[in-house]
Amino acid sequence: MSVALVGAGPGDPELITVRGLARLQACEVLVHDRLAGKELLAEAPADALRIPREGLAQEEVNALLVAHGRRRRVVRLKGGDPFVFGRGGEEALALARAGIPFEVIPGVSSLSAVPAAAGIPVTHRGASAAVTAFAAHDVDALDTAALAAVPGTLVAFMGLAGLSRLAERLVVAGKPASTPVAVVSAGTTDGQRSVTAPLGAIGRVAAGLETPALVVVGEVVAVGEAIATAAEAAA
Repeated sequence: MSVALVGAGPGDPELITVRGLARLQACEVLVHDRLAGKELLAEAPADALRIPREGLAQEEVNALLVAHGRRRRVVRLKGGDPFVFGRGGEEALALARAGIPFEVIPGVSSLSAVPAAAGIPVTHRGASAAVTAFAAHDVDALDTAALAAVPGTLVAFMGLAGLSRLAERLVVAGKPASTPVAVVSAGTTDGQRSVTAPLGAIGRVAAGLETPALVVVGEVVAVGEAIATAAEAAA
């Protein structure tokens, strides 16, 4: 049989790809992330075995995929894209080493979709020609000197809990405290909330937002504000 590593997209259930939805609707076993929406889980056949990933170590997830993949059609439904901070590479390696046929079905990544949902282009002529994405769950382990020096847009995944510390370290490393920053919580969903502030103040302004959240640092945030202002003026 086989395993499909399917990207569910950033939150809005309509942002799953056509191919991903087709695999989901035909699966016999569904191993799903906590952030996969109820609407997508309902697309699996009623008699499909549903296994939540929450509470399982990655090694346990790998073993489940291998065991079920030997006998059934399995979908591993992951938020965003399987290969963008989704541990899809680890699961693909486990399946390949076990000789289990598998495919990777890309998903719409939060990297671009969440800023776009908040009206922020991650690239913009004259403002940013590069995007650097990084995981910020361990702020003190980051090379903030390198991040502060890199041109273009910074996009931090899992950065909300340590946001004040991240901002502090970037400023100390040379990133101007006036750099525009946006934090987008629950992007693309009905519960989406976003705030903007200079880097030096973003930790305080974003207090109260909930995970999942994406942090966008750079002049593109100001471009997003300009777009919103122009749209309001034209309305």
